[in-house]
This record gives sequence, structure tokens and C-alpha cells, in this order.
Amino acid sequence: MIVVVAPPARARATGGARQALVAVAQLRLMVLALLFGFGMLVVIGKLALLALWAEPATARDIAATFVPPRADIVDRNGTPLARTIDAWTIAVHPDQVIGDKGALARKLAELIPEQSAGHYYTLLNSGGTFAYLKRRALPELVNAVNALGEPAIEFQREPERLYPQSSMAAHVLGYLDVQGHGVAGMEKVLNTRLTDPTLRGQPVALSIDARVQGALESELGRAMAELQARGAAGVILDVGTGEVVAMTSLPSFNPNAIQGPPPRNNVTQSVYELGSTFKPIAVAAAIDSGTITSMSRRFDATRPLQVGRFRINDDPGDEQFRWLNIPETLIYSSNIATARIADELGADRLQDIFRRLGFGARPEIELEAARPLWPQYWARTTVMTTAYGHGIAVTPLHLASAYATMVNGGIYRPATLLKADPAKPNPGKRVLAEATSARMRQLLRMIVLMGTGRKGEAPGFRVAGKTGTAEAASGGGYDKHRNVSTFAAAFPIDAPRYVMLAMLDSPKANPAIGVYRTTAAWTAAPVVSRVISRTGTLMGVIPDAQRDVELADLKALIWTGPEGAQASAR
Repeated sequence: MIVVVAPPARARATGGARQALVAVAQLRLMVLALLFGFGMLVVIGKLALLALWAEPATARDIAATFVPPRADIVDRNGTPLARTIDAWTIAVHPDQVIGDKGALARKLAELIPEQSAGHYYTLLNSGGTFAYLKRRALPELVNAVNALGEPAIEFQREPERLYPQSSMAAHVLGYLDVQGHGVAGMEKVLNTRLTDPTLRGQPVALSIDARVQGALESELGRAMAELQARGAAGVILDVGTGEVVAMTSLPSFNPNAIQGPPPRNNVTQSVYELGSTFKPIAVAAAIDSGTITSMSRRFDATRPLQVGRFRINDDPGDEQFRWLNIPETLIYSSNIATARIADELGADRLQDIFRRLGFGARPEIELEAARPLWPQYWARTTVMTTAYGHGIAVTPLHLASAYATMVNGGIYRPATLLKADPAKPNPGKRVLAEATSARMRQLLRMIVLMGTGRKGEAPGFRVAGKTGTAEAASGGGYDKHRNVSTFAAAFPIDAPRYVMLAMLDSPKANPAIGVYRTTAAWTAAPVVSRVISRTGTLMGVIPDAQRDVELADLKALIWTGPEGAQASAR
């Protein structure tokens, strides 16, 4: 017989409670599962809606998300010249350092060798609240400093202005101050445009071509080093638009690491007496005004020209001691014949051409520019000497714009560093007649083929131009042992596209490289030749040895007798 004994009442109560707890737990799990499932359904539904109806993000959307505080500056082909990046900055709170300051200073000197361990030790013991250790730090350096484990070292992300081409076109671009405002160059000129919130995502295109700029800087820097010049300047202009394709001033600077005031821009901020490069301008004025009506007209260069107590001579070794016609005056670069032409032209007409070419005011360009040194009194001797570039000082940009006017059909257009809009051409203003411009193209070409500009020729590119060598100004007078050597050229002269000017301040002869004189024919002209040979095709000029301007009528005027030998390179 089996006897069933009922559990006590307390045991029954405990079992019932356990079952109730299990039931509650199961209910909670079920609710949680339902909520999780509902959440998953929402996510899946959202993804499905995005997959069905959402449009993919465009480059414009992405750019709008990451708009820099300052717009980029690019060259005419889109190559970045200045851009804002999100960079690392390493800083320290000296008053919060808890580690061994001596050991930390030695480690910082190893990782950031711009300063010594002593400098860092002094900084860490200064008691200051904040100091920068490194700006524009690479991620590798950030990781290495972070591994030191010092909590007082801080790592920040902040926008930095980067010039990816280093010192290239530094004088054109300028730089920013510590607050991020442009203080020089196009950074200053374009400051409002570059920081406009509605336009910061759109880069500003300059007229500069980075490829041509690099070649100009390379060749000018080479010449400056080889000839131990004090300074140099170079500019290339589009004669049809006034656009500056390249502009170089040496010495230069690196806008990524400004240390003290940078050197001035010799192209726009320095004025020089540019010597014989003025002679074609005087001749153009005489032709345009009707003072000269025939290229065969001769002027007496048999002896120095005495005007009062002043005597005008031709350079030693280059005298012709005979009457010179117009082509011969420029080919042999005669001061005497040019002075006689200017004397007939007169002060009013010579000043007029100078003013219409912009010589009476600062050069027309966006950058900071210097005012020319204009004679206060135009005596007869002033008229004669300014005709060959003595007694008037202008910037190299002034001269480049004048040569562009002489060869482009006679239209003056201000220089610009902004890429031109083909739909909005600059009409410019007429300064010379088309016929005068055509004649000047012939004369300038003859100077390169037969005169002082022969070392400026670049085979196939039909270069035309004029050399100029003037004593350097010094202490209110002139230094006979220093000169400013300039070559202004245009190419291809049968259909002019560009003007290039190269200038060297106080070059020295260097027989080791075949430079025996410090005059422009030996120093500046070869620079122009090399740059054109390197960059002509990049600018769309195809070399062609079969093309040229017609020179038969002028060549027939050149006397090649014993006393009329071709001019020595000067």
C-alpha cells in the first residue's frame, strides 16, 4: 500500500513563487525580443527606403560637408598653389607636466630637432600655461610624441595654409599672418573672396602656369648663382590678354615657413634704370609720330654728342663712328643716334608715349607695386638720355607691358594675375598704330639675328628683343663696377604670343661657363633663350624653322663694310 504524503504548506508556497518568477522572466524576454525585432525591422525598412529612393552623394555634397575656412588658389591648369588642410599641432602645458622634465626635454629634442634639449627644458620649467611644440606636424611625429605618455602634451587639429609647391611663385602668392589673414601677394588681394562663406569651396584660378613658372625660377636661379648676382627678376606675359604666365623674383622665400620680413618683389616693387631696352620705345614713338618716315634716314654717330656740359658716348668697343640708319641704330645699340632721334622727337611726344605705356604711375597689376622715378624737369639732355633708359627708373613689369604693346599691334593692356575669361576679352587701349607695331617686330627681330640679342635666340621660336645694360644706382649716384642687365623679348615674332623679360642685378663675369662680360647679351639674354626653349611648346608655340617675319627690305640697309661689322655682343 502506497501512502502519498502532501508537502508542507511552506514548500508549496516556495514552489509557486519560483514558477511565478520564471513566468515573469519569460515575459520580459519575450517583450525584449519583440522590441529588438521591432528595432531591426525599423532599421531594415530605413535601409530599404534609402536603397530604393535615396540618390548617391555627389562630389558637390562631399565638398559642402568639408568646406575649408579659406578657398584654394590654383594655377591656370588647376594645379594647387595654396590650399587649406586639416593639420596636427603639438602643444604642451608646462605647468601641468608630471614626468621628469629633463628626460622629456631630451626626448622632445630627438623627435623635434628644430630646437635643442636645453630650449625644451627651459620651456617645460617656464611655468607657462600653454606653448606650441610643433605646427603642421606629420601623423608619424604625433604618434611618436604621444607614445612618450606625458599627459601635459596636447594634440590639436586645426586648419593650416599649405603651399604645396614650396617657394614656387612665393611673391605672387604671398602668405598669411597668425590669424589666417592675407598680408601679402594674392593672398592679401583675394582675402575677401577666399574667405567668402558662399565661395570657399570654389578655388580661384590665377593666370600663372606652374610648369612655366618652375622653368623660369630654375633658369633665373641658375644664372643668379653662376654669376653671383645680387638679385634677379623675370616675367612672362601673354601679349593678347595681359595675363602673367610666370613671375619670379630672387631672392625668394618659403611661405610655409616665414622667418622675418620676406624680400621684396623685384618685378613690381623695385625700380631700375633699364638702359638700352628703352631705345626701341623711343624709335617706336618717332615712327608713330611721323618724326621718322624712312628706315634709311641716317643720324650722325661719328663722334660723341656734346650737349652743354654733358657728353653722350656709345659704349667702348661698340662705336661705329659713322652715320647710322634706323635698323643700324638698334642693332648696334647706339646711344648717340638714339639721343639725336629723341632730340627731334621732343620732350612732349616722348613723355606722352611713356605715360601712355604706364611709365608715369605704378604698374597696373593686383600686387603691391612701386611708383617709377620720373624726371622732375625735362631738359634737352633729359629727353636724350631717357630715350636710352638713363635718368628714368621703372619696374621690370612696366617694361614687359610696354614690349607687349609694341609687338601685339599697338594695344596696351594692364597686366593681371587672374586667369582671363575668354568670353570677356580686355579691349585695352591703342597706343601705337598697327603699322608701327609691325615695323617694330621687324626691328626687334633684327637685333636678335644681327645685333646684341643674338644669345637670346631659341631655335625655331623666332625670338625678337633688345638688351639693356645700365650702371646700378648707388648712394644717389652710379656704381661703375655694378650694372643691371636686362633682356626683353617677344616670341614668336611673326605672330606674337608672349613677351619675356629677364633681369640680373649686379652679375659678375664667369669665364668658367663662357660668360666673359657682365652685359645683358652675356648674362640675361641666355636665360631667355633657355626658358623659351624649355617652355615654348608648353605654352602652345610650335617651333618652326621655316617661318619668320619678312626682313629683306631692312637687311638691305645694313652696311657690312670694314667699319660696319656686326655689333659685338653687349
